[in-house]
Amino acid sequence: MNTITKPKTEKAWVHVKPNEVEKLIVKFAKQGKQPSVVGMIMRDQYGIPDVKKLTGKSITKILEEANFKMAMPEDLRALMQKTLELRKHIESHPHDPAPHRSLLRTESEIRKLEKCYKAAKKLPPEWKYEPDRIKLLLH
Repeated sequence: MNTITKPKTEKAWVHVKPNEVEKLIVKFAKQGKQPSVVGMIMRDQYGIPDVKKLTGKSITKILEEANFKMAMPEDLRALMQKTLELRKHIESHPHDPAPHRSLLRTESEIRKLEKCYKAAKKLPPEWKYEPDRIKLLLH
């Protein structure tokens, strides 16, 4: 018999209510945790495989509703951190060609994301990627 059944949105082992999940997410954000880290905590410690399926909202959406505005999108921040590490490697190993190319590709990705985030108004219009000022932005 081929009957199509509607997929379950909650797993049987998840015994946490959506509003409790939102409170936990806000609690971890107050502790300074990034959204990806919050997602891993929810998965590993609370057994919640997918916050969005349980609550109907992503972690970043829940944080926005709770007035937790991130200064910079997490993926952009990670790419900028990567460029810092690549520059440090290039300083100590100037004849290694691979990090030079990786740095170019990473900075290109940062510039692409910069355009997208400015259009989506997640970054202010005057924000500009400047390799010399990365350390100030990240620390």
